[in-house]
Amino acid sequence: MWAVGWPAMLLPALPTAAIVLLWWPALPSSFQFDDWNVIVNEPRVHSLAAWWDSLPGIRPLLKLSYALNMTLGGEPAGFRIVNVLIHALSATLVWSLLRTRGLRTGLAPAHASLAALLAAAIFALHPVQTEAVTYISGRSSSLAACFCLLSLYSWVRSEQSVGSRASAWWQAACCLCFALAMATKETALVLPVALLLYSSDRPLRDTLRRLIPVLLLAVLMLVAALSLPRYRHLLAVSLDTRSVSENLMTQAHAILYLIGQLLRPWHGNADPQLTTVTSLNWYSALLCVIWLSTLVTALARIRRMPVGAFAVLWFFLWLAPTNSLLPRLDLANDRQLYLALIGPAWWLTTHLGAPHRKRSASGLGVAILLLIALGWATHERNRVYETEVTFWEDTARRNPASSRAANNLGMAYAMACRDDAAAEAFERAIELSPDEYHARINLLLLRSGQLPGIDRQRCPALDRHSARGL
Repeated sequence: MWAVGWPAMLLPALPTAAIVLLWWPALPSSFQFDDWNVIVNEPRVHSLAAWWDSLPGIRPLLKLSYALNMTLGGEPAGFRIVNVLIHALSATLVWSLLRTRGLRTGLAPAHASLAALLAAAIFALHPVQTEAVTYISGRSSSLAACFCLLSLYSWVRSEQSVGSRASAWWQAACCLCFALAMATKETALVLPVALLLYSSDRPLRDTLRRLIPVLLLAVLMLVAALSLPRYRHLLAVSLDTRSVSENLMTQAHAILYLIGQLLRPWHGNADPQLTTVTSLNWYSALLCVIWLSTLVTALARIRRMPVGAFAVLWFFLWLAPTNSLLPRLDLANDRQLYLALIGPAWWLTTHLGAPHRKRSASGLGVAILLLIALGWATHERNRVYETEVTFWEDTARRNPASSRAANNLGMAYAMACRDDAAAEAFERAIELSPDEYHARINLLLLRSGQLPGIDRQRCPALDRHSARGL
């Protein structure tokens, strides 16, 4: 049996060590895309005093983390060190939670530990996670996820100590971490359902009774969020983007794309060009039926097939906030898979780690090859973030029909004083989308030598907030 004789405390350290090894070379990579608008050119996160003066506002804890980073120097490496530490803590929590869940489903201790370790390693190393770790603005996903996992960990500890004073303290910690997750990103609102899913092996009445404080807190935080004008504005914009029926059909395709991202680790894409579905067609209807049937089947078999059903429900649950009813301008992004990945990873590793001698050796070989492949793909994906030129060259190459990618590539070239390449990229953006006024303005400013922020002596970062207009 694998892992026999290994010190138990060493197991969760392995994914952490792999994370540090893979992300260390990427620490000094430049700011990218939304980093300029939400961090570098956002005065409300440039100091703790400015952050405090901006309250109340959306995602206050996320902005506080940015303000702390800016106070400590504001270099990209400092931001990424925090992101890597968040990711490492999350991987450790994944190992602990999946090991406990495996034991509760009847797996042998060695099998449960091994499956949890491999799942945590896949969670740690899969290249889709670079968008929540290497991409600094992706911290909204990884930090909220970390607090959700801490809340779930506290929930489990409160279950294990029912009847003692410690249970109440762990329950309070569960609620506190839930509140911190919501203060980081509002998609954490589905956490109570995740707690219910994790405890699906327990009597439903007892679980619902213990969930009452969490549910009351969820209602309170939802009311507080809707009391803020900014959240109400974002909700109105979302509802005006497309109808609920159009969004459901569109997201049926987006979910298929995201599943493909898990299966094709070399296919990272910062700006996927997915098509909005505006009318019912047989393919969209078929996808909706498949996803709905999968969910219903998993719900019906949650006790008979605790691993497989849990994996399916966990995957769809964490995609629900971004890939179901509420429309978004960007239909799908890799960072939406940050927590959803855990379900499929655990299902796979429970099979790879099955305690059968013949399967054990082959499973070990498959697991090693898989982790090596994922690690290499993550290493290669991290290289894309080295500079804005490399980032947007990769994005434009993967999305040749995207005028937005072409326009941003032109800005990256202009920042690097590669005027001819910048002009070509702007012209390409205009060709792809004749009404792309951002590219037209940028091209005119470039040719007149007035593109904001360009220093022909040193070529520092320019004012992207005014020039990009994204």
